[in-house]
Amino acid sequence: MARALEGIRIVDLTHVLAGPIATMILADLGAEVLHVEPPHGDDAREFGPFAGEAGKNRSAYFVSLNRNKKSVVLNLKHEKGKQILRELIKISDVIIENYRPTTMPELGFGWAEIQKINPAIIYASISGFGRDTPPEYGSRPAYDIIAQAYSGFMSITGPEDGAPCRAGASIGDIFAGHQAAIGILAALIHREKTGRGQYYDGSMVDGLLSVLENAVVQYTIGHRIPKPLGSAHPSIAPFQTIPTRDGWMVIAIGNDIIWERFCTAIGREDLSQQPEYKTNSLRSRNRKTLIEIVEKEMVKRTTRAWSNLLERESIPHSPINNIKQVCEDPCINHRKMLAEMEQPQMGRIKIAGSPIRLSETPGEVYAPAPLLGEHTGEILKNLLNYSAGDISRLKEEGVINRG
Repeated sequence: MARALEGIRIVDLTHVLAGPIATMILADLGAEVLHVEPPHGDDAREFGPFAGEAGKNRSAYFVSLNRNKKSVVLNLKHEKGKQILRELIKISDVIIENYRPTTMPELGFGWAEIQKINPAIIYASISGFGRDTPPEYGSRPAYDIIAQAYSGFMSITGPEDGAPCRAGASIGDIFAGHQAAIGILAALIHREKTGRGQYYDGSMVDGLLSVLENAVVQYTIGHRIPKPLGSAHPSIAPFQTIPTRDGWMVIAIGNDIIWERFCTAIGREDLSQQPEYKTNSLRSRNRKTLIEIVEKEMVKRTTRAWSNLLERESIPHSPINNIKQVCEDPCINHRKMLAEMEQPQMGRIKIAGSPIRLSETPGEVYAPAPLLGEHTGEILKNLLNYSAGDISRLKEEGVINRG
């Protein structure tokens, strides 16, 4: 089966998470991703958990983000390494990087220089604050937690009246990666129409600000600064975690019809008739007293008992699954969201699969993550027509890996 992005070649100068997420999505869809790594490798190769043969433990973190890619080692501090990169850029469709904003221009690979090498290329950059910023922001280092804090995301995350919390996943990096993939795909379509490449300027802070749902308009229109509400929704109630006899579950009462069914299910039909709870806006306004009543009812049964009852009544709910429960869940496995593959030096492993389910060209895991520099010789020989002697000399000079 042909893949959606078959024939698209990407020079991937990314590392750790935001950039590799973007190129993973594109690789899952069939793009040829050449992951250009420094001689010491992508930093993520040193992030746990580790697994594999004794003395050859490999990073499962790296493997989960770099399936379907090829690894090329280039020493970009060496002029010959830069020359090889220029040759790869000439024959590629996309180049993507997530270094600090000053790094690529200092190496001689800023947007203006890249355009001269290949005017039709799409050049994507991801950084904490973006490239087009006031001068004092462009050079700031930024990890995911910095973006979560600066964007306002952390200010609405955490327990009510408690300390702000980082989200459990590195969503600043992850959203930036997904948005970069969307931007690259849009730029490829634009190039099909016009023949012109363009520059994508991605920001982790921008990405998180863009997904703050109604928090921004609560301030810009409602003139109120939102605060953390724990698991509760700021404008829908009840819509949060609720304790049961033996644990916790989530209920999501999204409209008044569901509210009436829910009241019947918990044996409190009277609640739906009480004036202070008749509509969602009233329930949100009187959330504190309402949740106290709901909690008193729901601690009377176990999570499983409530799940069975609420399922029968078509009331949106869920137990709060741990990762073991998710990985063993029949729906997750039916949708093949755990991909099994043979990873060199690690054996048979399972990782999260691609969520992009197209009827003809779905995203999929079809190749393992590469060993460091595994494809350097192959790429130099097959794409750039380097001879065996040329490759040997580059190894001796420390331009490429010796493996």
